[in-house]
Amino acid sequence: MNLLHRLIQMMIPKPASAQRKGSNSAQPVSSLSGDAQADLKLLETMLGQNPDILTRSFSIGSRPSLRAGLVYSDGLADKQIIQQYILNALMLESAEATVIPDPAQVPDTLTFVTERLLAVSELRQTTDLKEACKAVLSGDTVLLLDTAQVALIVGTRSWKDRSIAEPVTESVIRGPRDGFTETLLTNTALIRRRIKSPRLRIQMMSVGQVTQTDVALVYLEGVCDDQILQELRTRIQRIQIEGILESGVIEEFIQDEQFTPFPTVYNTERPDNIASGILTGRIAIIVDGTPFVLLVPCLFQDFYQSAEDYSQRADSASMIRLLRLLSFFIALIGPSAYIAITTFHQEMLPTELLISLASSREGIPFPAFVEALIMEIIFEILREASVRMPRIVGPTMSIVGALVLGQASIQAGLVSPAMVIVVAITAITNFVIPSYSMATSIRLLRFFFMGLSAVFGLFGILFGVIFLVQHLCSLRSLGTPYMAPYAPLSIAKLKDSLLIRVPWRMLKAGASRSRK
Repeated sequence: MNLLHRLIQMMIPKPASAQRKGSNSAQPVSSLSGDAQADLKLLETMLGQNPDILTRSFSIGSRPSLRAGLVYSDGLADKQIIQQYILNALMLESAEATVIPDPAQVPDTLTFVTERLLAVSELRQTTDLKEACKAVLSGDTVLLLDTAQVALIVGTRSWKDRSIAEPVTESVIRGPRDGFTETLLTNTALIRRRIKSPRLRIQMMSVGQVTQTDVALVYLEGVCDDQILQELRTRIQRIQIEGILESGVIEEFIQDEQFTPFPTVYNTERPDNIASGILTGRIAIIVDGTPFVLLVPCLFQDFYQSAEDYSQRADSASMIRLLRLLSFFIALIGPSAYIAITTFHQEMLPTELLISLASSREGIPFPAFVEALIMEIIFEILREASVRMPRIVGPTMSIVGALVLGQASIQAGLVSPAMVIVVAITAITNFVIPSYSMATSIRLLRFFFMGLSAVFGLFGILFGVIFLVQHLCSLRSLGTPYMAPYAPLSIAKLKDSLLIRVPWRMLKAGASRSRK
């Protein structure tokens, strides 16, 4: 009986309203009808009943029958532009302008409005309501006209943004003091200010199914590798995620190797770093809403070179780069070397130093590895706490905490004075690394080397260094070898590398910084 009842229901034709409900509810109308009032209501429905979405319906000039409507977002659009150059132009100034003796001069309402009434610099047309909704949510104003099956998108973006200031994470003694902000157009202007070339290209993309975040690819045509550019476009277009709120999300999606402690995408707040990278064929990725701009492809040496290296003499810059390389090894294997020598290789130390270390460790209940592990974890906690605490008390808390805890630990007999010195030197050398992302990687690898040294001594450190070098040589950044110009070796590019920087006269004519 149930089967017969279902067959009878299937044979009875459904009402037309039910058919429209089943077919049109899943696929809303996305095209314009040419009726300004109907299109305005449809646009209001798509945007939702939100208090910040404002609409206005009015008549054009002295023609009550010719209706128009506009939609904009309060707080994102400039109300002065809307009032003076849209509403005033269409409602008041057009009252006399519409009385034209020769009707042939006005082919239609759309042409008359766009060519004679709207005195705005940015104006484009669209037939897609989804694109119109995105324009409203981006700060533009959508204007709808009767008899016109297109929507006019007027550029009225104007929101409160942060002023250009010196980057906090990349300060320099000599060099530019401006930094990127959270506004995409401001960031592209900072780059255009430095590269006044007609070959500079800015390609806009939209990423994020819900946020529809604006992403800009900035490169120099004729210098950038087309294959790398196409590969980058493909990777960004493949991103399927609801929202992009920071450039770190895109960085994780486009990197070649997912499981590596080393960053393979360079990020910076300094426009001069990005400009120098673009001049040498790199591609900048600017994400709206974040001041950190990405640069690909990048090399390992990029994270150990500072913008200040190019603002001073070559010999001074080379000495500082060698100092950074030494700091890298101390920050990486400093505690592990101390653990290995004091645990397995005491014969390598002079007798006086060995006696001094042994006397300082007398009464310590923990082996050297556990002692170092406790001190490193405590210091990482203090570092993280100083970052999260209010700016006024953060530095004071970190300094006082380190001094008090270090002195108290020594007096309590939990750690030796030598271990406190080793951990302090390791922390200081870690701050020498210009890139925060690379410094974080070194902090992570330090625990790995400490474990190897506690089990195998110096042989474990040697094994870890070999494994680390092999891993670095296997990495790629958008297909570019991560350890170039050392692996593969390129003698010409060693003039501006991890170790040295030769004077500008010796560099290739017309070339900028080879590191970016």
